[in-house]
Amino acid sequence: MDINRISACTYPMREHPFDYALEVLADAGLHRADLWGRSPHLPADPTREDLAAIKAASERTGVAIANLGTYPGGEFSSDDDDERMAALQLMKRTIDAAAELGCLSIRVSPGAGEDPAIIDTIVPYMSQSAQYAEAAGVRLGFENHAGGIASDPGQCLRLCEAVGSRWFGVLYEPCNLLHAGVDYRRAFDMLADWIVHVHVKDGVHTDDGFKRVHLGDGDVDPRWIVDALEGIGYRGDYALEYEITALEPIETALRKWVEAFVQL
Repeated sequence: MDINRISACTYPMREHPFDYALEVLADAGLHRADLWGRSPHLPADPTREDLAAIKAASERTGVAIANLGTYPGGEFSSDDDDERMAALQLMKRTIDAAAELGCLSIRVSPGAGEDPAIIDTIVPYMSQSAQYAEAAGVRLGFENHAGGIASDPGQCLRLCEAVGSRWFGVLYEPCNLLHAGVDYRRAFDMLADWIVHVHVKDGVHTDDGFKRVHLGDGDVDPRWIVDALEGIGYRGDYALEYEITALEPIETALRKWVEAFVQL
């Protein structure tokens, strides 16, 4: 695995400034970051001063900002026209920020709630967003996770096909699917044409509930993930999402994950 296609999420270091998070990634041998889209990393609606500071830290550490872990689009399912239009403008500003930082993609929210009926409401706004994103050269991906329509591969497929843009699709997250009781291999088969970004971590179901574990210690097969994605011509990043700081600090563990993943 080419080290330049491996990034890491800064979310686990959300209690620290963004420059500290980038330094940890650099120390682990990484050159790319999936930057959390909330303060103190990236404000939800960043100013030019915010972006300039992030760009300076990126240049200083040698860690490019490859993707933004943002959340625009949640209000696309609102019953209020003004809220939906305000959300569309925020989406465009987030896309602009990503383009300025040189990002490949941003994470978006497919409305709010689990009712599949919201798809009909959000499609027109996601379609406009995808057109804007295409012009900026930035892809939009909504993350597979429990608690919304994104945990249901069938609804994910329905939304992607309705928007109908190669610049809009799924942030494929096998561990989140596993957590939600979904077969991540079957989900891949359904969504392969729409994957725009990938998060990688591991977990296992136990008698005490679902637990996240070190990469390779759970029920997610990272070798299968890489083989499957490379098999469909995926050329994006693999973002390692280390979320088990209670087991081991990310400052020491991330390098181990990187070294293990490179061997794939």
